[in-house]
Amino acid sequence: MTAAHDAPDILSQEFADNPYPTYRALRESAPLAWHEATQSYLVSRYEDVARVFKDRESQFTTDNYAWQAEPVHGKTLLQMSGREHATRRALVAPAFRGNELREKVVPLIERNSRELIDAFRGVGSVDLVSGFASRFPISVIADMFGLDRSGQEHIGGWYRAFVAFIANLSGDPEYAAAGVRAQTEFAAYMLPIIRDRRKNLGDDLLSALCTAEVDGVSMSDEDIKAFCSLLLTAGAETTDKAVASLFSNLLAHPEQLEAIRQDRGLIDRAVAETLRYSPPVHMIMRQSATEVRTTGGTIPAGATVTCLIGAANRDPGRYRAPDRFDIFRDDLTTPTAFSAAADHLAFALGRHFCVGALLAKAEVEIAANQLLDAMPDLRPADGYDPAEQGVFTRGPKSLLVEFTPAAG
Repeated sequence: MTAAHDAPDILSQEFADNPYPTYRALRESAPLAWHEATQSYLVSRYEDVARVFKDRESQFTTDNYAWQAEPVHGKTLLQMSGREHATRRALVAPAFRGNELREKVVPLIERNSRELIDAFRGVGSVDLVSGFASRFPISVIADMFGLDRSGQEHIGGWYRAFVAFIANLSGDPEYAAAGVRAQTEFAAYMLPIIRDRRKNLGDDLLSALCTAEVDGVSMSDEDIKAFCSLLLTAGAETTDKAVASLFSNLLAHPEQLEAIRQDRGLIDRAVAETLRYSPPVHMIMRQSATEVRTTGGTIPAGATVTCLIGAANRDPGRYRAPDRFDIFRDDLTTPTAFSAAADHLAFALGRHFCVGALLAKAEVEIAANQLLDAMPDLRPADGYDPAEQGVFTRGPKSLLVEFTPAAG
């Protein structure tokens, strides 16, 4: 039995406007489908996507990142396997958990969120996307690296070019060229900083990466530069869209927003449900190492497999009423939502589970609390339009809101 050859076009405008009917059709009728334009097999059911992510590279590898990401990042954790992956992950992981996260990073998150909010807390209105969400994670990451804030505008442009390159499913040559150009410019900016930081160590992430060593292995300048560009791409894009989608979902469900106003302890539930209901990343690719049987057919060896997270996270075989945003649902485990044991698939699973998941959790929860403090009567403004955009990554284009401005 082979896979179906009639997959709906995930590059169409109709799909970009609203992918969920297509996701439903794929899950129900073609859980394994060949998509000619991307030369990949689409996997859409929860059990199949989870299986691909959890595989320890006996059947599915991350070799696809050699062409999908290496041209803009260099070789990163994404495409490493075995001992190489374990060692490199051990080098960078400490900065994103435990005391390092609480003592060094959380204060940076709190300060950057507060500074962005200060610009509009006395105004009474803001676009939560352009005025906060799209700027917030870039400033946090730049501060984590100890970079001069004057470079943040350039960093934002490079990161968006990296995202566009990786998400360039249609093979647009302009996005491809812009991504490679951004890689060259980013390397010219970062490598001198990394070399200088080795001579003048500080209390920042770059310094920690310069001195990190595991089993006699340390990171070269190129390794550090590659990790920096990866963190910018994966960290900024996901947090940006998670913050915006969280508020879009809550504004669409005022009774749940009011529940959170009354009990801020529910924010973690709202974030977890947002990651399930409207994940920032809608698809992640893998490559089959062998011929693999899945629901609906067989994937040949050496094929690109597009895991549709946006479809899997709304699989009725896994979640009750999956198209309903519900922070009180009992089939999503909140305490594990930012770990490799997560129920949702927004951060993948297994050994390639997002290394920055706890950083994202801290960013989104701190931002949510500070925004609600500044805007206790937050409501949609004239021109409010929460329409989502994006195919590979997805989130609201804008969120115009108003509130009673702070006195003084």
